[in-house]
Amino acid sequence: MSQKAHSEQTILAAIEFTGIGLHSGAPVALRILPAPAGSGIVFRRTDLDNFEIPATGRNVAKVSYATSLMRQGVLISTTEHLLSALIGLGIDNAILELDNLELPILDGSALPYVEAIQRVGIRVQRRKREYIRILEPVEVREGEKFIGVYPGSGYKIEYEIDFPAPIGKQSASIDLAASMYASEIAPARTFGYQADEARLLDMGLIRGASAENAIIVGNAGPINGPLRMEDEYVRHKVLDLIGDLALAGRRIEGRVVAVRAGHAMHTALVSKLMRDRSTWEMTHVYEPDAHPLGATAALAHA
Repeated sequence: MSQKAHSEQTILAAIEFTGIGLHSGAPVALRILPAPAGSGIVFRRTDLDNFEIPATGRNVAKVSYATSLMRQGVLISTTEHLLSALIGLGIDNAILELDNLELPILDGSALPYVEAIQRVGIRVQRRKREYIRILEPVEVREGEKFIGVYPGSGYKIEYEIDFPAPIGKQSASIDLAASMYASEIAPARTFGYQADEARLLDMGLIRGASAENAIIVGNAGPINGPLRMEDEYVRHKVLDLIGDLALAGRRIEGRVVAVRAGHAMHTALVSKLMRDRSTWEMTHVYEPDAHPLGATAALAHA
């Protein structure tokens, strides 16, 4: 099996978006800017004197229906879709400027980010990329919910969900190659049950949600269908997981298995991984899988 050393990457030109936050409903302008090699992914609040928050696990704030970052009392919310797109396309360094507390939800998926990055292009940098190579299993369990990361070649993700009807059980597996991410994971949209709308609004959530930026699930299925893919629900959970695990600060080399997990468990795994340095090593050499998984392969339980 061949081993490859890859270089870090950034985008070739600035990209701009405008929209509203999924939970806040607040208008926001976002710019993705090229960044120097070795700088990582950094958020910048332009409305707060360009205050910066690196996208790392130590800055994770409250996590429930979205992943938020906080540093010195400054909050940035719903980071997972953009971080997922950056990791999925192999972007190591970028500055993410926004003028409000929550990123725009756009169409509820990572596809608008992916398409915009592909339009402007990607620049290969001279610095060699570092990977987190998993050496020992790291697991987080909470009742029937579970997430773990294990040694392995490539960056495999296996996810199983079990939601109330009409979604039910779905599973998906992927080896995170950029080409597969763009076509098989990025288009999957966030979703919610129509029956939960009033309760979530009372909690101060989903104020920006609409049929244009989320799958709204009714008693018989999506009321604003059709789905983009038959298993779009579980693929969106994979999308979220990739974004949340980006907070480890490097792309992972290993195998991640999640069963009925969510943002809190995703980021708990990052925290546990970062606390135990003996479970992983930093390497410049990436070992691709000789037999990559198909995006819809059956889930293999750990």
